[in-house]
Amino acid sequence: MPRLVNSVPKYRKHASGQAVVRIGGRDFYLGKFGTAASKQEYKRRIAEWVADDRPTRITPAVDITITEVCGAFLRHATKHYVKRGRVTDEVASYKVVLRYLKDLYGRTRAADFGPKGLKAVRDQMVLAGNSRNYVNKQAGRIKHIFKWAAAEELVPAEVYHRLIVVPGLAKGKTTARETAPVLPVDDAVVDATLPHLKPVVAAMVQFQRLTGARPGEVCSMRPKDIDRTGDVWRFVPEEHKTEHHGRQRIVYIGPQAQEILKPYLFGDDLPCFRAPRSPRGFNSRAYHDRIKSAVNRANRLRRKQGQPLLEPWHPNQLRHNAATTVRQKFGLEAAQVVLGHSKADVTQVYAERDQRLAVEVARQVG
Repeated sequence: MPRLVNSVPKYRKHASGQAVVRIGGRDFYLGKFGTAASKQEYKRRIAEWVADDRPTRITPAVDITITEVCGAFLRHATKHYVKRGRVTDEVASYKVVLRYLKDLYGRTRAADFGPKGLKAVRDQMVLAGNSRNYVNKQAGRIKHIFKWAAAEELVPAEVYHRLIVVPGLAKGKTTARETAPVLPVDDAVVDATLPHLKPVVAAMVQFQRLTGARPGEVCSMRPKDIDRTGDVWRFVPEEHKTEHHGRQRIVYIGPQAQEILKPYLFGDDLPCFRAPRSPRGFNSRAYHDRIKSAVNRANRLRRKQGQPLLEPWHPNQLRHNAATTVRQKFGLEAAQVVLGHSKADVTQVYAERDQRLAVEVARQVG
């Protein structure tokens, strides 16, 4: 029997620009908002709903374009990729790949996008001079965009399933350039750079060189995240790369690093390293840019004085400085646990052993 209708579900506009109606707690996409076709589809859905209370089959919005998917995903990303009230660097990475998608396939129906399209976008990134690792990461982001769109019923699920069969670019099988391995920066170069840095950034560099912390960890560290009860302090970052392995990341802070950090242990919920009178800390990009500018300042002075120029360097190299020092004194395993490298089959027993080893290294080195 037809149902008794007290409140008819409304014809609404979705953030993607599609018309949508919610029936039985689920959204049904009708086509572009305001068009005659979408209104006709709305009437059909309502007629079926009134006539029969069985759930209507879900059909994604078949007319939505790549540009519309990109816009909807970006709105989602700016809300989802947020840490401590700030949009993360992940959004900037997505913006780059969204531009590639829109430039090549903006007017294409999203439902028609497939492996050839993904490969074409990938080829454009290679032609632009990007590295193989970078291109593979961006291709993974494209797959994630369509996975999200499928989950939101903006595109058919098979679109995402078609994309996941595309493998990443293999080493030696592509014209994409390979990235050079990250090597330690000469300690003399770091020491020559320090006088040209603001005191807070110089402290970040010295702290990172002693502890082997990642640049993002140094930038995000807050006093409340640091356990200062023992002779070796422990900093537990809120988020880290090895979370998906079920492994906790701990940065161990020895006596030398503690002395560098002590002047910055104020504002419990605020980043330790931040500009004076500012509630905001640095992100990894800003940290890198401060070092780059300091090297440039140092080289201008050295050029006038006829001295050899300093080689450019970036903060991630400091982790390798720490790794080299630890490996020389304590071996490869100690370097792995101090830097937080994941292992394939870690048990709780091994985790406890690793922590004891890392504490001893920090006590002597950091």
